[in-house]
Formats: sequence, structure tokens, C-alpha cells
Amino acid sequence: MKRDYYEVLGVGQDANTEDIKKAYRKLARQYHPDVNKEPDAAEKFKEVKEAYDVLSDPQKKAQYDRYGHQDPNQGFGGFDASGMGGFGDIFDMFFGGGRRSNPNAPRKGADLQYSMRIEFTDAVFGKETDIEIPKEVECGTCHGSGAKPGTKVETCRTCGGSGQEEVVANTPFGRIVNRRVCHTCGGKGKMVKEKCPECRGHGRVKVRRKIHLNIPAGVDDGAQLRVSGEGESGVNGGPPGDLYVVLHVKPHEFFEREGNDIYCQVPIHFAQAVLGDEIEVPTVDGRVKLKIPAGTQTETYFRLRGKGVPFLRGNGRGDQHVRVRVITPKKLTERQKELLREFAGMDGETPQEVPTSDEGFFDKMKRAFRGE
Repeated sequence: MKRDYYEVLGVGQDANTEDIKKAYRKLARQYHPDVNKEPDAAEKFKEVKEAYDVLSDPQKKAQYDRYGHQDPNQGFGGFDASGMGGFGDIFDMFFGGGRRSNPNAPRKGADLQYSMRIEFTDAVFGKETDIEIPKEVECGTCHGSGAKPGTKVETCRTCGGSGQEEVVANTPFGRIVNRRVCHTCGGKGKMVKEKCPECRGHGRVKVRRKIHLNIPAGVDDGAQLRVSGEGESGVNGGPPGDLYVVLHVKPHEFFEREGNDIYCQVPIHFAQAVLGDEIEVPTVDGRVKLKIPAGTQTETYFRLRGKGVPFLRGNGRGDQHVRVRVITPKKLTERQKELLREFAGMDGETPQEVPTSDEGFFDKMKRAFRGE
């Protein structure tokens, strides 16, 4: 039994789009198979992704809030009314069979979804690439008719092309006419005597199609790209569906992203912290110079403006936040020890006690930037 999507993301039903996105990012990083090696991590990641796909889409969210996991296209109590031994037929009797659609009417093709993993830097700067997807297209030999070239598609004699047949039943309520899917043509309304050798009468064939993608700069994990018209081919001359490419961003070994800001940590020597220095810091654009003032304490943050992720909609970029950690030397010569003892004696001050906490300063800082 599926868990409630709000429970999966750990948010309330009054959560807004930003709350849902924040919860998804946190859980996606926690359960991403590249990071979490627990046996059930992949299933949990899939569950989180499914919940986010529904709750982040206003239309799907409204439908879920009303029906839950129940398919609104099904009948009462989760049963398909059309397959309940006459219930659907009685419904048709009272409402004139209006629910039945014309089997020969044009219908839009099904949408397709493709999951794609990209590098951290590709998400930052964007990328043009090609992918290959399997899909069904109209058969080029029979042009979708399913019939062998040179032969004709005939109208079903049982239903007259409607795709439905009427069955008369005598009941205690009187004589009832039931409409059901035609048993001869299977609801298609037409018959193919000689099948096309290419598609074997299906009218469609499976192919692998190359699609060119333009991934915009600034996309985040879980983003979807819609490629119009690259889904399954339409039926009876209907338009094709669309292709939705879901992007999964690989974690970076050095950088961590939060929104449009990038975080990293760099080590400095004790002497650099005391005397000050100018160091080189890696960024997604390459190395840059960073001035370390004299007396810098460990866990100090420095901001590199404009070195973060480009804004997906609009101009400008986020910032990079550099946390410096002072490295205490483990091996010293006797002369170095003597100088440090002399320095400690000249100072004459006792370092103040630093309060400890189970929670790192880095986590507190990130929540502050998120406005929590």
C-alpha cells in the first residue's frame, strides 16, 4: 500500500511549492543511490521522486488532494464500472452511452519519460547533448492502417464501425439494451484481413530515435525538460505526445549546492590564519584568489560573489561560500616547538573556551540562508 505523498516528503497539506521543493532536495540528497549505499536507498529515492512529481505539479496535486491514490477515471470504490458485469451498461442506459468515445476519432499519442544523469558542472553551465529513446511510431509501410499494402481495411460488420455492439437482455425491470465493446474487432471498428508484414497488423513499429537536448544553465536535480512532439505517435491521425526528460544531477566531490549558491571547504595552515595570506580557491569557473585576513578563526566563511549557479529565469548568478578550516600541525621540529612555547609565553592570554554543539556551524549557516 502506497504511503501518503505528504508523509513521504514530511510536509503538511498546506505546504507551498517552495516548501515541497526544499523537502524534496533534502530527501533526494539523503537517499540518492550514488551517496546512500543502504539496500533500500534506491526504493526510498524512487518513492520521494514520485511524491515530488505529483505534489510539485498544481494539477496533479489538486487531483491527489481530492482523490488520493485512487484513480479518478475509475468507478466507485476503485472498481472500473465498465467491467462490472452490466453496471457500466446500466449507466449507459440511463445516460445514453455518452461515455463511449468514437474508436476512429483522432487521439493524441502517449507522453514518454526519460531519466538522464548529468554532471554537477553541466547543471551549472548547461549542455547540448543527444539522447536515444525507444518509442513507437507509425508504420511507414502501411501508414498506420495495419493492412498489407495493396489491401483495404474493412469496416467491422458486427458493430458497423462504432466499436460497440448492443446486447438485448430481458430483466425484471423490463427489456434492457446493453452496449459493450465489440467482440469481433476489439473496439477498433475495423478489420484487417491481410496484415502488414512490417508491423504485423499493429500499425506501429518500435524504433530508437535520436533527440537533441539543450539543457539550460542553472537546472537543479529533479528538473524536467519538455520536448514537444517527441512522445508516441498519435492514433488515427492524432498529434504525437510529448517527451519529458527528468534530470538527475550527480553529487560533486568538492562542491555542494544549495539553491543558486555553492558551498565548499578549504584548509589553511596555522601560520596563514595567524599572519594572514592570499590563497587560491577552486570555483566552477576555475581558481580565484582569496585574501585571508590576519587572525582568521577556523570555521570562518568568505563569500565569492557571482561564483555560484546562474539563475534559471533571469540574469545573474548566486555566490560561492568558502569555509576555512585551520589545520593544526601534528609533527613539529624542536625549534618550531620552542618558538611556539615562546609565543605562548609572550601572549600571556588563555584561549577562551569554545562552546560545543552536536550540530555543525555549517548546517546552521545553510539553514540561515534558506530562511529557516
